Amino acid sequence: MQNDFDAIAGVTDDQWQEKALCAQTDPEAFFPEKGGSTREAKRICQGCEVKDECLEYALANDERFGIWGGLSERERRRLKRGII
Repeated sequence: MQNDFDAIAGVTDDQWQEKALCAQTDPEAFFPEKGGSTREAKRICQGCEVKDECLEYALANDERFGIWGGLSERERRRLKRGII
């Protein structure tokens, strides 16, 4: 949600995406086929300066596919349930 200052300045909540390392990488690494490796995507996420914002976005928007903020869909579900 934008506050008034952000609206005036033209800042959006999604501008973190411009800094995301995944935007400069092969997107297929972040959306592996079922049973495919997530290792490369998670490695990239670990070095990303907007990893936390990415995870917050995925949780808030109920992203069901891919690696977001260094977590798989299953890991995000567990996080939401308080298991992680």
